[in-house]
Amino acid sequence: MTANEQTTVAVLGLGPMGRAIATTLVKAGNATTVWNRTPGKDAELVGLGAVSAPDTASAIDSAAVIVAVLGDHASVHEVLDPVADRLRGKALINLTSTAPEDSRELARWAAGHGIDFLDGGIMAVPPMIGGPGASILYSGSESVFQRFRSDLEKLGAADYFGADAGTAALYDFALLAGMYAMFTGFFHGAAMVRSAGVTAASFAPRAAAYVTAMAGLLPAYAEVIDSGDYADDVQPARFHKPAFDAIVRASRDAGVGLDIVGPIKNLIDRQIADGRAGEGLERITEELAGNRE
Repeated sequence: MTANEQTTVAVLGLGPMGRAIATTLVKAGNATTVWNRTPGKDAELVGLGAVSAPDTASAIDSAAVIVAVLGDHASVHEVLDPVADRLRGKALINLTSTAPEDSRELARWAAGHGIDFLDGGIMAVPPMIGGPGASILYSGSESVFQRFRSDLEKLGAADYFGADAGTAALYDFALLAGMYAMFTGFFHGAAMVRSAGVTAASFAPRAAAYVTAMAGLLPAYAEVIDSGDYADDVQPARFHKPAFDAIVRASRDAGVGLDIVGPIKNLIDRQIADGRAGEGLERITEELAGNRE
């Protein structure tokens, strides 16, 4: 395929993310074939210029790159196992949300069938695909990443994390863990202020500004974690405990459940009970990693 030719792509799976990916590729000029187990989801894409495949074999035969955007790890095997022979010699990019070990298993499966495999973690919601805020993390076959990088960058910023196919998923889920903790923390706060008649809409701008400012502390926290020296003379765990106990009481007084803040209190209490009252909250990293000594 010359530099003047557009890569032919088959997108398997037309949920919200699969449709967003296929739409972006079609609009970018890629010859794009689409397939979905449930019929009828490709009408709009066909209207844009995509080709509807009647089955996975036809979709795979039409393209140089196969992009799987399916429901889960099991569904990837359900869809691809029967057509593994047709994938031999082709590039398979898995953008299904799969756990790191599942991504590694898919890489081994692909290698056994002569398939060049690249795994990806999508750091965006469907409306962001193709826009400046979208990012997709990749690991696995470097040759696939480099050969089709210009196509991948049509979907969002593309970063490669090495040959271990599970690394991109590991980063993906580690980042998502932080995201979900942030969102649920906001939900907890919104529930608290509601008890005083404050709407979530009026609370949100203040919360966003505060969270953004606090995010600036992450590099300093990271430096402490990597050093392994958690001694803290300014704000150790003993400093945070009364404040967090007050958060718990305020939550109860507002009639808000402790599903979010309760486990955090438990981690702080455990750190103090383990004789680490003089160490910073960053030490919770070791607690979570199972290093309690």
